Amino acid sequence: MIPIPQAFSPSYARARVKFLEAAATAGTRIESHPHPLPGREGEQLAMDVALDGAPDAERLLIVSSACHGVEGYCGSGVQVFALHDAEWRAKARDAGVAVLYIHALNPYGFSHIRRVTHENVDLNRNFQDFTRPLPVNEGYRRVQPLLLPDSWPPDAANAQAIQAFIDTEGVAAWQAAISGGQYEFADGLFYGGNAPTWSNQTLRRVLAQHATRARHIAWIDLHTGLGPNGVGERIYAGRDDAAATARARRWWGEQVTSIYDGSSTSALLTGLMWNAIYDAAPQAEYTGIAMEYGTEPITEVLDALRGDHWLALHPMAPPELAAQIQARTLAAFYTDTDAWKGQIVSQARQAMFEAVDGLAGSADVAAQG
Repeated sequence: MIPIPQAFSPSYARARVKFLEAAATAGTRIESHPHPLPGREGEQLAMDVALDGAPDAERLLIVSSACHGVEGYCGSGVQVFALHDAEWRAKARDAGVAVLYIHALNPYGFSHIRRVTHENVDLNRNFQDFTRPLPVNEGYRRVQPLLLPDSWPPDAANAQAIQAFIDTEGVAAWQAAISGGQYEFADGLFYGGNAPTWSNQTLRRVLAQHATRARHIAWIDLHTGLGPNGVGERIYAGRDDAAATARARRWWGEQVTSIYDGSSTSALLTGLMWNAIYDAAPQAEYTGIAMEYGTEPITEVLDALRGDHWLALHPMAPPELAAQIQARTLAAFYTDTDAWKGQIVSQARQAMFEAVDGLAGSADVAAQG
C-alpha cells in the first residue's frame, strides 16, 4: 500500500504512467487502446485496461475513471491506490471476483482538462440509438442564448439574466436544463453527439472482450462535480429496474440514490454509458453505481464549464485568461488537498469491498437456486 496522496497525479501523462506501473507491478493483464489525437503535453493518449483476476471469472467488478475527462484526476487516484492495496486485492481474489480497471474512458478530456471528448461530446449522454429520433431538451433551448456570451467573463447583463432565471425557477431547474443532455447545439454544453464517439466505440470493444463470460457484473464508475465537498454520493447506474435498484441498495446501502425517483443530486439523464453493459453482457445480472464526489457548489461547476466551452470556441484568447479558465475547470472537478483525497479513497474502497460481497452473495443465491 502507498500513501494516499501518492496515488494521485498533477496531469494525465503522469497519471497514466502511475496506472500502468501499478498494473504491471500487480501482475495484471494490461491492454491499451491508443487515441487518435495527442495530449496536452504531446503525449500518447489511450484507454488503458488492466484485468486483475481470471479472464473467465463468473463474477466481474468494473472500476472505471474519466468518463468525463477532467474527473479522471480523482478516479485515476482511486484506481492506482487499489492496484497497490494488497488487502483489497486479496479480498477480491478470495471471493473469486475479477476486477477490470478501465483507466481514462475519455483520455482526451483528462489530458486537456476538459469534461468532454475531442468531439465536444459528453460521453455519458452519447449512448443513444442514433438510428432513432433523439431526445429534445426544451430547457436547454431556453437557456442556450445565456450560456456562451461573446466575451468572458460574462458582462453584468448576462449575469443578471441568469440570476433572474434562477430566482424565478430555481437552481435545480437551471441545472436540469443545462446538464440533462442535448443533441441540437454541437458547440454547446452537455452535447450528446450525433454518432458514437471514439470512447463509446472503444469501451464497447473492451466490454465485448471482458464481460461476455461473467454471470454477475458490478460496475463502479467514478465521477466528481456534484454534492458537498468530499462526499461520495452513490447513484444507481443502470436501467430503470426496481429489482436492480433494490439490489444496489442491499449492496451499497439504502443511501443509494436514483435519477429515476428524484433522490439523486443528478438530473434525469438519457444516453448513459452503462447502457453498453446490457448489449455486451446480456447473460449477466448487472448491478452498478456511479460514485459522485462533491467539489464546488453546482452553480460554480456550471459556470466553470461555461468558461471551458467559451475557451474552446475562442482558442486565441489571451494565455493568462486561458490559464485562469483551465484552473477554474480543474478546481470544479478536483479538490487538490490531502484531506479530500483521503475521503475519496476511503469511500471508494468501502464501495469496492461492498461490491465484492454483493457479487459473492448474488452468485451464491444463483447457485442455490
